[in-house]
Amino acid sequence: MSGRDSSLKGAATPLNGAAPLAQLGPIPRELVAVMRPELPSLIEESIAEVRRAIPGFSVGPNARALRQCAETALTAFVAKVESPDADTAQRDEVLRGIGRSEAYAGHSMEDMRAAFRLGARIGLRRAKQVGRRYGLSPALLLAVADAIFAYVEELIAVSSEGYEEATAELSGGREAQRAKLLRELLTGAADRHDLPHRLGSLARLAAWPLPDEVTLVALSSRTPREAWPADVLLDPDDPQPYALVPGPFDAVHRAALAAGPKSARAAVGPTVRTGQAADSLRWARQILALTESGGLPDKPVTYCEDHLTTLWLLRDPALLAHIAARQLAPLTGLTATQRARLLETLDAWLATRGNAVQMAESLHLHPQTVRYRLRLLDAAFGGQLTDPDGRFSTELAVRGLALPPPEG
Repeated sequence: MSGRDSSLKGAATPLNGAAPLAQLGPIPRELVAVMRPELPSLIEESIAEVRRAIPGFSVGPNARALRQCAETALTAFVAKVESPDADTAQRDEVLRGIGRSEAYAGHSMEDMRAAFRLGARIGLRRAKQVGRRYGLSPALLLAVADAIFAYVEELIAVSSEGYEEATAELSGGREAQRAKLLRELLTGAADRHDLPHRLGSLARLAAWPLPDEVTLVALSSRTPREAWPADVLLDPDDPQPYALVPGPFDAVHRAALAAGPKSARAAVGPTVRTGQAADSLRWARQILALTESGGLPDKPVTYCEDHLTTLWLLRDPALLAHIAARQLAPLTGLTATQRARLLETLDAWLATRGNAVQMAESLHLHPQTVRYRLRLLDAAFGGQLTDPDGRFSTELAVRGLALPPPEG
């Protein structure tokens, strides 16, 4: 052994037995001369083994965090051996930041704890190798082992502080995070190349698993947060209240609506791909407006799926009015009463495929009266009602007349 090695061995002489770390005292400073040259290769070995054992640290931000953590923690350990009173503020800032990042990403602390403890075992293995190379005493190696494991628990405690701070922030502001995610789902430009990544990040911050499909619900009045299942997203600031339900609108969410105020009204949009959330809400709001204006039956809950043709007709009111004027032109010369009667009969004819008996039942008229009106319709429209295209356009016109005029 060299003189330096002898001094290390001599320094270890008082360290007999397996006394607690507090009694063992600091590791001899002379050991720094042996430890520092080992740092670069130990850092790389630790990173490689953690990545192998814990896949979550192999790519992306976690891979960068792992390197930063390994470099900071191991360098700080050697600095503490050299000077037990060395400032750890920079190390602690890094560790707390990594803990916060794990919380923001929606991860638990388990992977981080496992990584730290694996690092301790790797460090102990290297210490044994170095001990054999330099002939260090078992007592000194025991002191190093105790110091390593104590240090790792310290690292876990510091990073846990950051994790718990971020968790508390997220818990207090989770609804705000979810409202932010909801607005991005509805207003984010679909052609933005970074939108999927942004939505994924916001969803992790909000602790809300991003679904493949969503259903939007337009509401006539604001509903308390506690009235909804926890997976529903709400925007408390929008003057037109609405809710986003992940996936289809199932029995649980139907029950939540049913439990609301009796005077409240809701329109449930179609279930769509998550990227089409804005379409579902737009359609739901159109149907809600129709129920409130009398264009559709007044019900506590109305489903867009039952009124898709109506939604389609509403796409271009001016074009619909033009179609109605053209297709129903044969009725323009009649009085208002005559026109209303024949439109009622025409609607029944279209619905029953011209069955006079069924028409009489639906109109509450005598079959002879219905047949008389049918002759009037035939005289007025001629072949327009037997031609498939003409019949289809006429049916659109009749349905369109039942809708309220567009606002403004």
